[in-house]
Amino acid sequence: MAEVFDRRSVLRASGVAAAGVAVGGAVATASSVWAEPDEPVFAHGVASGDPLPDAVLLWTRVTPTPESTPGSGQGPSATVIWEIATDAAFANIVSSGGVTTGPDRDHTVKADATGLAPATSYFYRFRLADAVSAVGTTRTAPAADAALAHLRFGVVSCSNLPQGHFAAYRYLAERGDLDAVLHLGDYLYEGGGGAIRPHEPAHEIITLADYRQRHAQYKGDEHLRRLHAAVPVIATWDDHEVANDAWSGGAENHQPDTEGDYAARKAAAHQAYFEWMPVRNEADRVYRRLRFGLLAELNMLDLRSYRSQQAKPFDDDVDDPNRTITGAEQLAWLRDGLVGSGSQWKLIGNSVMMAPVLVPPLPGDLLGPLLELLGLPRDGGVVNPDQWDGYAADRRRLLDTLADNGIRDTVFLTGDIHSSWACDVPRDAGTYPLSESVAVEFVATSVTSDNIDDIAGVPPRTIGPVIESALTTLNRHVKWVEVDSHGACVLDVTPAAVQMDWYFLANKEDPASALSHARSYRVRAGTQKVRRVGSPAAAG
Repeated sequence: MAEVFDRRSVLRASGVAAAGVAVGGAVATASSVWAEPDEPVFAHGVASGDPLPDAVLLWTRVTPTPESTPGSGQGPSATVIWEIATDAAFANIVSSGGVTTGPDRDHTVKADATGLAPATSYFYRFRLADAVSAVGTTRTAPAADAALAHLRFGVVSCSNLPQGHFAAYRYLAERGDLDAVLHLGDYLYEGGGGAIRPHEPAHEIITLADYRQRHAQYKGDEHLRRLHAAVPVIATWDDHEVANDAWSGGAENHQPDTEGDYAARKAAAHQAYFEWMPVRNEADRVYRRLRFGLLAELNMLDLRSYRSQQAKPFDDDVDDPNRTITGAEQLAWLRDGLVGSGSQWKLIGNSVMMAPVLVPPLPGDLLGPLLELLGLPRDGGVVNPDQWDGYAADRRRLLDTLADNGIRDTVFLTGDIHSSWACDVPRDAGTYPLSESVAVEFVATSVTSDNIDDIAGVPPRTIGPVIESALTTLNRHVKWVEVDSHGACVLDVTPAAVQMDWYFLANKEDPASALSHARSYRVRAGTQKVRRVGSPAAAG
C-alpha cells in the first residue's frame, strides 16, 4: 500500500525525555511527556528486548491516521525511522534505520539495532514525519567471553488486566538497576469481561483482529509502557496468550463447534504476539538462548506449542514415554545446550512448574480453592497434569541429563501458578533428601492474576498458611510456598550464588500500590539447594 500521509494527516505527538545515567552497569532510566496525549502517533509506547552483545531489538507501533486503529486492517503504510544513541539528547547517534509498516502487520515496527557495543546502555526513539516517540532506554548483553561479577533481572508472570493494576511493573521500571526483565508467560489473557478493568474487546478473543486489539489494550497500560521504555524485556508465552491450558492441537478454553478451527486461532494469536512483542523468533519458534558472558546463559522455553494433550488428574498417562511437554526437537536443543554451555549458571525460563508437587489431603473448604489454583477439577487429583508433573518422562530425561553429565548450577525460573515457591529439584522426589537435588526452582507469583485468597473470597492469610504448611509437609523438597500475594521478583546472579527476592503488592486494586520485600532464597554455587536469606541482594 502506498504511503499516504502528510503534516495534516499524521496525528502530531512529540516526546520530551528526562533521563538518568547508568547506575552500577544497569540500564539508565527515562521518562517522557506527550505534547498531545489524546491520540498520539506512538500511543502504545516503545520497547526493547532480547539483547545480544552487539544488538538489541527495538519495537513500537504507529497510528499514522485516525482510522489506523489496532486490529482494524485500515490505514496507509508508513516508513518509521528509528535512532539509537549513547546520550539522551541524541547528539551521538550510533545506529539508525527505517522500517516500513502497515495494516498487514497492524502498524507495528520491529528493528534489530546492530553494530552496538557489549554491556552498554543506550537511548532510542522513533520518528514518523514530525512525530517523535517517547525515549526508551536499553542495554546490550555482555560479550560472550566476559567475566562478570554481577547480573540482575526482574522476573514476572501472569498479568491479568481485569483482575488488578500493574503496579508491579512500575516498581521494576523505577528500580534503575536491572539488566533485563524476564516475562515467563501469560503476558495477557484471552477472556472477556472483567471486574476491576474490563477487557477490550469485551468478548473472548479468537480472531487476529481480536488478539491485536487485546495486545493494544495491554500496551496502553501506563505501568507496562513505563516498564518497556525503561529496560529490555525477554519474554516467552504460556497458555493464555492463545487460550487456557493450550496444547499442540487444542486448548481447554477452545470449543471447535462454536469457536472454529483451533489451528487458525493459534496462528492468529502467534501472529499478533510476534507483531506486538519485542522477541526474536524464527517463523513460529519462540524458544531461544541468550548468553550473558561467562556468568549466565538463559534458555527460554516454549511449553505449549509442541506438547501432548494434558492427561487426566488420576491418569497413568503422566508416565507415558511417548507423551511430551517440549517436543523432541526442543528437548534435544535444551539438553545439548546444557551439556555444552560455556557459562557458569544455566538459567531456564520455564512457564510451568518443574518440581514435583503432590496435592495434600485437605478439608473441602481449603482443598477447593487449591485445586482451582492448580487448574484441577473439584473431584481432586494427586498431581497437576498441566505442569511437568503431567509429562514425567520428559522431566526424567532432562533431570537425568543434568545428573549424568555432572551439570551443576541450573536454575529453573517459573511462572503460571499465581503463587511463590522456592524448591530443590530432586532427581527422585520420592526418596528426597536421600536422592540428590540436581537443580533448583524459583517461582514468581502473579502480577495480578487471582490466587488462593481471591479465589476463596477471603482476606489474605486466612486459609493460605494452612495450605502452605500442608504443601511443604507433603513435598519435602518444597522449601517455601506462599499462595496469597501478588507482585514481582528480582533475580541476582553472581559467581558465588543466585538469589531470588520476592516483592509483594499491598493492594493489586490500587494502581499506586507500594511493594515491599517479602522473602529471599539463595542457591550457592555447586550446591543445587535453596536456602533462605534474611534480606534482598545488595545493590550491584
